[in-house]
Amino acid sequence: MSDTSLKAPHVTPAHMGLPKISMIGNRSYLVEAPGDLDLPAQRRIWALERTLKTRPDVHELIPGMTNLLVILQRTAEDSGRFQDELLEIWQQTAELDLLGKTIEVPTTYGGEHAIDLAAICDYSGLTDKEVVRLHWERTYTVFSVGSAPGFGYLGGLDPKIFMPRKKVPSLRMLKGMVTIGGMQSGISVLTGPNGWNSIGFTDLTVFDATAEPPTLLAPGDRVRFIPERIEL
Repeated sequence: MSDTSLKAPHVTPAHMGLPKISMIGNRSYLVEAPGDLDLPAQRRIWALERTLKTRPDVHELIPGMTNLLVILQRTAEDSGRFQDELLEIWQQTAELDLLGKTIEVPTTYGGEHAIDLAAICDYSGLTDKEVVRLHWERTYTVFSVGSAPGFGYLGGLDPKIFMPRKKVPSLRMLKGMVTIGGMQSGISVLTGPNGWNSIGFTDLTVFDATAEPPTLLAPGDRVRFIPERIEL
């Protein structure tokens, strides 16, 4: 019997609306939704996760920003066949909308903590007032939680204020900074190195290890930033 773990990694490319599937190690598969980093794509990921939860061969499911890491109990006997099964499930699964709670985030825009606001203005060609307005006017959806305890990847950013993550991270970004990273927004949960771009600050605690639950944000929650103060 052949050892499938010695074969070259199998990658199913995304085409015709199908996801891209890549092997990560011997028993893990990364499913990446096709198209943009938008809510419809995330809803397909949520639906795929719910469907796969019932499979006895699945050990763990880790949803990300329009992607899902599928970890099996053991190495699949036929990796290609398993990936074909994932594609079939994807085609048969409709979008799933998670209707979570709505969270209002009182925010101070500008001021000493908006260390990257000027750079965002330069990149977008907008004034600081326009950047701030475009940010707080939107309602965001928590696509996934991860990378740091309780950190929520918030989809729904206005494309006009898209800002790439920094090539050189800030060494000490404070907990509570309101940030933009690519087409996402977020709230830093820890003080330390961070490659996102800060435009403001909130005193709201999104992770508390002593609380139950410890994380404020969950996939499907809606987030609204409330401009409590604007210092421009």
